[in-house]
Amino acid sequence: MSAYCPILATLVYVMSPDKTKVLLIHRNKRPNDLHFGKYNGLGGKIENNENIVEAMKREVLEEAGIECRDIVLRGTISWPGFGKDGENWFGFIFRVDSFSGVPHEGNHEGSLEWVPLSDIDKLDLWESDRLWLDKVFSDELTTFHGLAPFKDGKLVSWHYSNL
Repeated sequence: MSAYCPILATLVYVMSPDKTKVLLIHRNKRPNDLHFGKYNGLGGKIENNENIVEAMKREVLEEAGIECRDIVLRGTISWPGFGKDGENWFGFIFRVDSFSGVPHEGNHEGSLEWVPLSDIDKLDLWESDRLWLDKVFSDELTTFHGLAPFKDGKLVSWHYSNL
């Protein structure tokens, strides 16, 4: 078995001031995008010169034009085989409970939309997201740490532990 050397990334869910909506990106601008048509949180790869919080803040500023204030680490997920060519990914999952600025309407990846929490299950999401998104929006103090392997673009299994 080879060493697990994933691409490290952030995935961020920004809450509306009244906590009833979440800012999501509808990946609808690049047809060759692995995520094309899907809704997702903000975020992306961690660069060599930054820690995880710096990466998260930079990605949200780049993608939405807002500055994160009240940040909560909700968990981590390992996604072996998830990438376009079967790359392994490891994500740090954050919720942002307050921010400053006004979000852009979109960016080069897609449109930004405020989605009511009650409507998330109606969206086109990655199948694994449906298994853990409730943990992101929960007020519980625990963090979750999941494993969601993919093969040929499909979820193989899911399990997690809480801390």
